[in-house]
Amino acid sequence: MRAKLLFSDKYVYRDGAIREMIIWRLPETDQKRLHALKYRLFYGYPDECLVRYDNERGKGDHRHYGDHEEDYIWVSVQKLMNDFRADIEKLRGKQNE
Repeated sequence: MRAKLLFSDKYVYRDGAIREMIIWRLPETDQKRLHALKYRLFYGYPDECLVRYDNERGKGDHRHYGDHEEDYIWVSVQKLMNDFRADIEKLRGKQNE
């Protein structure tokens, strides 16, 4: 059984920034993804990642913010989306200053 796409959304801002959110349901859990979801939430430009949440195989849930990478504590899909959107709002606010 393959992963099933649950959600996919892409938005391109007027300044060329991209917000892309993709979530798949995995056929089974593993040690690093007990929630049985695989996801990639990206915000940045074609050649520059400003923030990304993902859980690639073997690494578990984590967040990239600029050049910094840190573990992300999974709570729910809703919290993941809210945290991601809050990061984007913070970055967009900085860009508009």
